[in-house]
Amino acid sequence: MSRLVMKFGGTSVADLERIRRVARLVAAEQAAGHKVAVVVSAMSGKTNELVAWTDGAGPAAPGLPPSDDEYDVVVASGEQVTAGLLAMTLRNMGLRARSWMGWQVPIIADDAHGKARIDDIPPEKLAAAMDDGEIAVIAGFQGVTRDGRIATLGRGGSDTSAVAIAAAVGGACDIYTDVDGVYTTDPRIESKARKLAKISYEEMLEMASLGAKVLQTRSVELAMAYNVPVRVLSSFVEPGEAPGQGTIVCDEEEIVEKRIVSGVAYSRDEAKISLFGLPDHPGVSSTIFGALADANVNVDMIVQSKARTADTANMEFTVGKRDAQRAVEIVRKVQPSVGFDDVQVNEDVAKVSVIGVGMRSHTGVAKSMFEALASKGVNIQVISTSEIKISVLIDAAYTELAVRALHAAYGLDQL
Repeated sequence: MSRLVMKFGGTSVADLERIRRVARLVAAEQAAGHKVAVVVSAMSGKTNELVAWTDGAGPAAPGLPPSDDEYDVVVASGEQVTAGLLAMTLRNMGLRARSWMGWQVPIIADDAHGKARIDDIPPEKLAAAMDDGEIAVIAGFQGVTRDGRIATLGRGGSDTSAVAIAAAVGGACDIYTDVDGVYTTDPRIESKARKLAKISYEEMLEMASLGAKVLQTRSVELAMAYNVPVRVLSSFVEPGEAPGQGTIVCDEEEIVEKRIVSGVAYSRDEAKISLFGLPDHPGVSSTIFGALADANVNVDMIVQSKARTADTANMEFTVGKRDAQRAVEIVRKVQPSVGFDDVQVNEDVAKVSVIGVGMRSHTGVAKSMFEALASKGVNIQVISTSEIKISVLIDAAYTELAVRALHAAYGLDQL
């Protein structure tokens, strides 16, 4: 009998009827011989409601830091409700089940409240319960710091909880969501999007980090690091209705046919910061990005170019929209020491990316991308590349047009 961690997102547990369907899926896996743990998110919309309550409590008094630790206490409560309800439902079906909070497992995390990272999951207590035939229903998204405080893992943190727990107990991980697998792009934008039977960890990591909402980035990092088998599948089926459904996220070597491009991802959660008149000498970039890193502001695309004035440069980089104004404040603080002329922010941008392990062995991928965008009149503002992806920053108004054009350009509707 193998251990299996099942994870259900917010839409999958949005109300009591959906929780009952989840319970039936869990019961079916136990009946099939698995030792089961279940990781649950808050019911759909609850986390947003809880966050709004913390916003309504008002800002910290002048000179005091934000109460990020108490913010975590509030927003982590949504998962606690779901875990209790699902455990009750399973018991009412005659099954042995109990809820586990993050501190009970324990999921030990650092103290970066609101976006904590998992440090360790001692598996002994949880594995013993699973091996004894009890279904463990675990509140996702939450951990506990070493000094005993609740810490949340950031948006999508339940995915990370599930994969980390699977790694700790040596099991596989099934991620149940509101889609039936990983698609070549967002089916809401491109109706010709195709479901992938398999996708490599690397491709999934790029797609997750570039805007695909199916899996959270850190969960894929963990799966790849610990070689956890992950399957993405729909929770909106009854047990046995869709045998062999979903998409398997696995090692590249398990995929026989390597596609040049596997998917097109996009993100509208982008802001472009432009710095003008930077002194063009060593240490400038270190000062700017060091200050942003110290403030936990994640920087993505970066491009620097010569300015018209001698010995000066202009620089553009992107951050998440939520961090945009804070990023501007941080670079303004270092402006006196760096000596640049001006800073501007543009939040009306989007990042569109093509991803595929086949890029390693095929040329012309970038040429096809730029030709497809040019044919639709889409102007490229910033470009960044890695071994298996090309990303461009464009005007947000052209996002859907660009996604459809690229999906067609690489023949993804023919898969």
